[in-house]
Amino acid sequence: MLRVGLTGGLGSGKTTVAALLRELGAHVIEADEMGRALMEPGQIVYAEIVRVFGADVVGTDGRLNRAKLADMAFRGGRLNELNAIVHPAAIAAQRKWIEEIFARDAKAVAIVESALIFEVERDARARGESEGVLADWRNRFDRVIVVTAADAVKIARYVERVCSGKDDACRVGAEADARVRMSRQIPDVEKIARADFVIENAGDKGALESRVAEVWQMLKAESASGS
Repeated sequence: MLRVGLTGGLGSGKTTVAALLRELGAHVIEADEMGRALMEPGQIVYAEIVRVFGADVVGTDGRLNRAKLADMAFRGGRLNELNAIVHPAAIAAQRKWIEEIFARDAKAVAIVESALIFEVERDARARGESEGVLADWRNRFDRVIVVTAADAVKIARYVERVCSGKDDACRVGAEADARVRMSRQIPDVEKIARADFVIENAGDKGALESRVAEVWQMLKAESASGS
């Protein structure tokens, strides 16, 4: 069995890589999707966010106003507060999912796609934590894959995703938002230095598919060997 973290900065294309790995046979779960589920009404995470950030973050439908919450977190300087609520619960849910996968298949490769693997560790240590799954990603994963791309490419992808078919004002705002979000993330050069595998996603689909297949073969072989 092999626990793998798949990470990359905003606009790097890690979701594309995750989809390719899933097609090849990996078990893949998206941390963002899991986090969204934990932030739904009735969940402990939801209640704690409302307690900490106030009732203003609740929309008219009773669910969190994610745009407002994101603005408070990224532009209001409260991202660490939000992460301290969401990350422990999300990581516990990821661990449970991984355990269920391995119970069914001892040679499985279980991959968690998450933008913030290294950032979770950084933030935990900044809070004074020195042990446990938050403070050391090696307690969570056997291998980590980092997906990279040039910053200009990342920003362009993010803007296109957010503003496809919209006016220039949207693009200006989205670019500014992308830069704020990227400033909170650890630079690729630091992630690459700590990664087990690096996948460059510069835009060549064939090259990307070839590299993903190469990495998959290595992961599968390691999991099968039990090393």
